[in-house]
Amino acid sequence: VLESEPYLPFCFLDNDWFCSKVVVTTPEGDTVNFPCYHWISGNERLVFREATGKLIFNETWPEAIEERKKELQSRKKVYRWSIYAEGLPQIMKVDSASDLPAEVRFSFTKDLEFKFTAVEALVSLKLESHSTNKKQWKSLDELSHVFSRHKTDVYEYVEKNWKEDTFFGYQLLNGLNPMMIHRCSKLPENFPVTEDMVKASLFGKNLEAEIQKGNIFLVDYKRLHGVTANVIHGKQHFLAAPLCLLYMTPEDKLIPIAIQLKQDPGEDNPIFLPTDSEYDWLLAKIFVRNADFAEHELNFHLLRTHLLAEVFAMSTLRNLPMVHPIYKLLISHFRYTLQINTLARQALISKNGVITKNASVGGPGMMEFLKKAVASLTYSSLCMPEDIIARGLESIPNFFYREDGLKLWDIVHRFVQKVIGHYYTCDSDVQEDYELQNWIKEIFFHGFLAETGIPQSFSLMTELVKFLTMVIFTVSVQHAAVNNGQFDFGGWMPNFPIALQQPPPTTKGQCTESTMLKTFPDINTTVNGMAAVYLLSTQSTDYVALGNGYQDHFSERTPLELIHKNQDVMKKYNFEIQGRNVSLPLSYTYLNPNNVENSVAL
Repeated sequence: VLESEPYLPFCFLDNDWFCSKVVVTTPEGDTVNFPCYHWISGNERLVFREATGKLIFNETWPEAIEERKKELQSRKKVYRWSIYAEGLPQIMKVDSASDLPAEVRFSFTKDLEFKFTAVEALVSLKLESHSTNKKQWKSLDELSHVFSRHKTDVYEYVEKNWKEDTFFGYQLLNGLNPMMIHRCSKLPENFPVTEDMVKASLFGKNLEAEIQKGNIFLVDYKRLHGVTANVIHGKQHFLAAPLCLLYMTPEDKLIPIAIQLKQDPGEDNPIFLPTDSEYDWLLAKIFVRNADFAEHELNFHLLRTHLLAEVFAMSTLRNLPMVHPIYKLLISHFRYTLQINTLARQALISKNGVITKNASVGGPGMMEFLKKAVASLTYSSLCMPEDIIARGLESIPNFFYREDGLKLWDIVHRFVQKVIGHYYTCDSDVQEDYELQNWIKEIFFHGFLAETGIPQSFSLMTELVKFLTMVIFTVSVQHAAVNNGQFDFGGWMPNFPIALQQPPPTTKGQCTESTMLKTFPDINTTVNGMAAVYLLSTQSTDYVALGNGYQDHFSERTPLELIHKNQDVMKKYNFEIQGRNVSLPLSYTYLNPNNVENSVAL
């Protein structure tokens, strides 16, 4: 039992204190841990139990079972579900970050360092004077000069190579959004690419033969078809819903060979080719990159990592007591998630948020697109090994996201399997754990509902292990893959434009450098977009890397041994990635375990 007594009257010292855990040494010399992780204030009296991970049917004292129920009843009054928008995963009911329970809020250090506003980022980048400039860019040199501060090595590489076809293809594998590309087994009926169109790009080889060999790939942004484009600062902006065909050359270079900017073929929707004029082809690629911005930021980043992480965190806090082994396994993976999501809803996707006000896919189109993205969400697409197979990408060369991601999936899966095997001895243990069954039921009903393949209950240990692996992978590895390089790849606006203010070209031979510059977003829209990606890529000093944090909650010998072995495996793979990157022209570092944050905390 812990009790807190107030200071003397009229004392102005803060009485609240945060207790992580209480460690007691018994007369026999044994160490007993009592986890707390709770702010204690006033005359509060709290009861905590030993840290041994216990399943409900292993509790021997009726009083302990009652304590579990009281704990969850108390939490459910605090962590309440709310509908953010119909058709989207539900969120925590809270008005602002300051209303969140203290135990899920930022630490003092994080709070001091991190101000989730574009204004703060603009000040850091020294771009405040440009944030109200509604003029168009006069040249790429002007753009480069304005953004001369804080450039990373990758940023400079992007600025130098963004026009190159090989770099365009590279990004679809190892850039911000490696989730759209798939092997093309048959040309879509609405993408009438002919043999003559691409003969030069295929070095005289036959298109159908290259499709059969598995050398042709497709990126289709069909979810953007029909989405309402935004009006930004009084100007109508535009969205394309492109299809892009790519070829893996004999030198293992992935290059685009045909781009159609709208879904419905026709005379006013030409298929652009590398053999077209320089700016016809470049502008077509720019529209693809803007479509990739929408898919990346709203679907693969916001929906599939941030919003799902909130669902997982909420159900964990509502349904699993602190002594439950699954709670101990997962809770460190939800550090800061509820606050970062609350801030994002206020500053990024609210009525006056940066994305809402500055992106082509902002405004009314944002919810239209998000609902389409939710409709495409499946359990198998969240499980990396299945997703890679479904997209036919098992053997495509130089796919470092796949190499590192599959390795980390395997590491996480083996760790989870061993931890679960320590607590659950057979499938019936899983079936009889009603706290666990309530946990997955709430995830299904508040996060998915549709026929996504997400389970509503667990019958087998293997099902539980797979699902827990997916949860941990999603909130750590997958989030790192789509978040950490945002400033690297998106800071140079032409490579990742937040908005475009001219419609997709309907004819060939009309585009010039002037056309491209007029199509780019205005200066103020550009700098606001850059400030957002800079903010989202800035790592805090109290960052926790993947594989850490478990030892704060487990205290038994076997789980602690498993945790240490898992950390050793992570360290070893860390060195392997560093060795591989030495020989690469552009290092892929985002899934280096040291660079993967343990939770969606940014």
